[in-house]
Amino acid sequence: MRKLFDVIRRAAPSEGRVLVTGENGTGKELVARAIHAGSRRKDTPFVKLNCAAVPAELIESELFGHERGAFTGAVAARKGKFEQADGGTLFLDEVGDMPAAMQTLHCDVRVVAATNKDLAAEVKAGRFREDLYYRLNVVPIHAPPLRERKEDIPELATRFLAEACERNGRRPMRLVREALLALQSHEWPGNVRELRNLVERLAILCDGPEISGDDVAAVVPGARRPRADRFREGASFHDLVEEAEREIILGALDAHDDHVAETARALGLERSHLYKKMRALGIKRGESETS
Repeated sequence: MRKLFDVIRRAAPSEGRVLVTGENGTGKELVARAIHAGSRRKDTPFVKLNCAAVPAELIESELFGHERGAFTGAVAARKGKFEQADGGTLFLDEVGDMPAAMQTLHCDVRVVAATNKDLAAEVKAGRFREDLYYRLNVVPIHAPPLRERKEDIPELATRFLAEACERNGRRPMRLVREALLALQSHEWPGNVRELRNLVERLAILCDGPEISGDDVAAVVPGARRPRADRFREGASFHDLVEEAEREIILGALDAHDDHVAETARALGLERSHLYKKMRALGIKRGESETS
């Protein structure tokens, strides 16, 4: 993601056309808007056209406009997207679904296009014009799928949960560690969009104030608590057991808001024994003796 942000930062001030690729839900429109916001055109229009949502026979009219009576239903003259975006940025979403035969119009527009298709393959198959592909693909930017950056899930999910609670009039809630692990175990075929929608579902359906791993597993298909692969070549059995104990105690403390007495009861340990274990394992949570 840092590499992606760096490419956006470098590309935004230029006038180069940008082609954003990536699966559905990876945030391609967010990339396009970030490029516009970082450009000299930031105070001019950002106009979006979803090429997949416009019938093939009307896309030329959408792009270039039409005069009154140009076709059945054209009751008035209409400016096309190019003219609407004059001086600004035209975002061609799902450009891979644009008909290959298109005309051109001189207009001071920066074009940012996005697609979830392999346009090079579409060119070879004759479904996308080669000259248009090379015109659009001056600065290629790839938005990575969520499954390739699962370390971002805790921060994204926490942000989405706060937004969902506010939007739906719920009191603030939090995802406990097991819930975050369950979210990270899912492959997220719908990417960030799927994560946002499922976190909102959790905010609506869960009683709170905490969302557990079981709550996540109930609404996220295939989510599970991943079984840790504890074996590590060269590590002794004693060291591996200590690592596992440390993770268990840290998880239990997180689940009980660092309350040592409650954590000890949950683990079936004497509080003094838990303190001894924490010291031996180097766990320093700042608990007082009255916890």
